[in-house]
Amino acid sequence: MTRTPLPSLMLLALFLLAASPASAARVDKNAPLYQEMDAASQRYREERIKLKAGDDTAMARMSKSLEDLEDIAQRCLHQKGCDSTRVITQYETLLKSADLGPQSDTVGEDDWDDNQAEPDHVISPIVAASPEAARSISLLNDGHDFDKMVEVNEPVQAAIREWLTSQRAFLIDAWENYQYMRYLMAPEYQRSGLPEALLFGIMAKESGGKVHSVSRSGASGPLQFMPATGSRLGLYRDVSGFDSRFDPQQAARANAAYINERFAELNRNLEYTVAAYNGGEGRAARLYASSGGASFWSPQVMAQLPPETRDYVPAVIAAAWLFLHPRKYGLEFPRLDTTPGQLSIARTTSINELTICLGNGGTRDGWFRVLRNLNPRFEASTPIAPGTVLRAPKRVATLYTRNCVQGKHAELAQQLVAAQKAYVPAYVAPVDAAPAQVADARGERGKHGGSDRSDGKKKKRPAMYRVRPGDSLEAIAQKHDCDVDTLAKKNRIKSPGYRIQPGQHLRLEGCEG
Repeated sequence: MTRTPLPSLMLLALFLLAASPASAARVDKNAPLYQEMDAASQRYREERIKLKAGDDTAMARMSKSLEDLEDIAQRCLHQKGCDSTRVITQYETLLKSADLGPQSDTVGEDDWDDNQAEPDHVISPIVAASPEAARSISLLNDGHDFDKMVEVNEPVQAAIREWLTSQRAFLIDAWENYQYMRYLMAPEYQRSGLPEALLFGIMAKESGGKVHSVSRSGASGPLQFMPATGSRLGLYRDVSGFDSRFDPQQAARANAAYINERFAELNRNLEYTVAAYNGGEGRAARLYASSGGASFWSPQVMAQLPPETRDYVPAVIAAAWLFLHPRKYGLEFPRLDTTPGQLSIARTTSINELTICLGNGGTRDGWFRVLRNLNPRFEASTPIAPGTVLRAPKRVATLYTRNCVQGKHAELAQQLVAAQKAYVPAYVAPVDAAPAQVADARGERGKHGGSDRSDGKKKKRPAMYRVRPGDSLEAIAQKHDCDVDTLAKKNRIKSPGYRIQPGQHLRLEGCEG
């Protein structure tokens, strides 16, 4: 996971310790500590090279190297004769030198240096072309522009207040969800020259990091793309029927492309760009043009925005800022081991079954959401064939071998997943049934007697299916050999979300069984 740079006060303490006369006399006793430091630094550099070469899994190992280096610095602080200056120099060099990449490899600073502005992102050609872009992006790094804006901008202050009070638990959940997907999503933003904090801010507000979120309007995925916008940016249903809006890596790539499109169109203005993501690009462009490029926060602009967008923009900026500076606001994100890994399925299973046999594994909520997010093609109850390779944190791969291949945990999980709820199905009239047919089905004979058809033959009604928790329309269609679009149409279920509820009865129209 990403680690927090050492607080300013700790840095000062280490430098004072290094200045003491005793430090020079006992350096040799600390040689093993320095060797560990050099090794951690080298690991970071090697992983950085791999990341630039396209290995997305390198990001997690880079974070682990920084974590190791911080632990070494902590030990140096309490060890007599340790040359803390050497440790701090190594640490800051990794974070700040231009050849080692953006400062966004670390998030959550306690504070910032009043005399030094440090970039936390790679500048893309689009962003670098305009002073307005620098102003907008500076809202998300350690410059004082944002600091000053927060002091006078009540909507952003109010949004920070909401995140820290009623929405604190939601924000922490979003952060945890993102950490497990970070190695897939953050590189897409980095390659586009955009700050990672903005990606998190949008995702936190849109879905809370739940990959399979679907809104009432049909926006889907972790970044909530509408079908038309998603399709334009390369997100659509593939030949297997999977909607790639649910794929976190592809969604992040499309989101970065959209943000840079809006930067180019809106004079690189961050606030209008975020407004366009929520309220529509056409509306944002018209408002920007009609206002003569007036400040987004001006009364004349704010008055013309829908209430949802007026809340959305400061909420995204506030979440992005808290992502960078949690400790400043008393916000503590949990320490997680998010090292990416894979597991090869040894026998037929499902996400539900895996969640049960894996147990909590040291986590608060178990592994259901993590596995769903990292493997969006699989519904919770969809059978997963042996030999299938799933994305999973490295720790989960170990737990799988121990608990899910065989033994009492595996057997219990199988038993629980196979269990069915007892219920008494209620009659649901077919959508196109005639009144007489409905009455006859209820035991109220119609005026034409017991025959449903004029030829005296009873019409065979399609089978009914009661939706269970974890079901999806796609999984039901696959199980009963149905065409998903026909099934949706006959049951008046709107695409593309195909939202169904537990307890709902479906007519298995046109299905084989």
